[in-house]
Amino acid sequence: MKTSEEIKPMSESDSEAVSDSAAKSETAPEIEAFPLREAHQLVSDLMTPNPWIYWTDFLFNAIVGWAAFFTALFSPLFSLVQIGAYVVAVLTLYRAAIFVHELAHLKKGTFKVFRTAWNCMCGVPFMIPSFTYDGVHNDHHRRDVYGTHQDGEYLPFATHKPIEMVGYVLLSFLIPPVLLARFLILTPLSYLIPPLRKVVWERASSLTIDPTYKRAENAIRNDHNWRQQELAAFLFAFVVVSLVWLDVMPFDVLVLWYLVAVMVFILNSLRTLAAHAYRNPGEKPMTHAEQYLDSINVPGNPLITPLWAPVGLRFHATHHLFMSMPYHNLGKAQRRLVNGLSDNRLYLTTLRTSLWDALTRIWRESSQASTSKSTTDNS
Repeated sequence: MKTSEEIKPMSESDSEAVSDSAAKSETAPEIEAFPLREAHQLVSDLMTPNPWIYWTDFLFNAIVGWAAFFTALFSPLFSLVQIGAYVVAVLTLYRAAIFVHELAHLKKGTFKVFRTAWNCMCGVPFMIPSFTYDGVHNDHHRRDVYGTHQDGEYLPFATHKPIEMVGYVLLSFLIPPVLLARFLILTPLSYLIPPLRKVVWERASSLTIDPTYKRAENAIRNDHNWRQQELAAFLFAFVVVSLVWLDVMPFDVLVLWYLVAVMVFILNSLRTLAAHAYRNPGEKPMTHAEQYLDSINVPGNPLITPLWAPVGLRFHATHHLFMSMPYHNLGKAQRRLVNGLSDNRLYLTTLRTSLWDALTRIWRESSQASTSKSTTDNS
């Protein structure tokens, strides 16, 4: 066991060697030796969410975020005040929006008022009501779904051309208008044209990274009031667009909404690329240990890293070990596991020093895979 002063991420070559074995074999002995039971025992007391932390964190960021939004809206164009307010709005509203991830994992039937507050202050204004993640994300954690073609939150980027990762990030520029059209136009049309209803549910009601993902009819865990959420998003979009159309509200509102939303989605797309190794081709499921070793932890700087990986998501691999653990305990769990496991070598393979480290590793691996495939095709 290493003490905290001795702990460092494994070298890139060692980390990739162990992770490669996870990608190639379900029964590699070094993977099967991962101390899952010991890890659970070390953190078993960290599974209870603290409502005060949730409410304080969310409300602070949501209120500051919207205050910064309107400060930027009414400030002189390109002034330092406007630029500063825009940056604050992006970072705080991004953190507030990411609480949708916690909503997907909180115990069924709990935090009902918090869920409603989140939808009112983030979900509906950004056209991402919580039902678009509820159920869908839970499938991502299922052992028989993770990393397969049925997982809407997984694409084997490391085995494809690097340009696909660039395209994924650039899609962030299209997501806000697509979401607006989905709720403003497709919602009423789908009720007027019944056959369209099923298509909208299956193809246009999920926050995923796989454009071919097809949502199951029963993919709902908590948000059985999803129709009310959908109606609220439609009414919000209709009212705002109508007020802009009638010159009651300035067109700048929609421009700023778009610019904030785009930057939030860009940050989240980069975070998503740094969340997993994305090595599984998708033909077969992975064991629990393999899923962990295919995920990434970026403890990083406690002040900087949470800006791009907020609400505990810098400990994404640890989250995949304990998906029900509240975000505010993941850092404590990380420290306990690094210092408390009798053999922490496999655990340390998931560590990256920074966002740049995580992105450059997957980019390099993708480039090597692409080159290797090209060589094989030409031989």
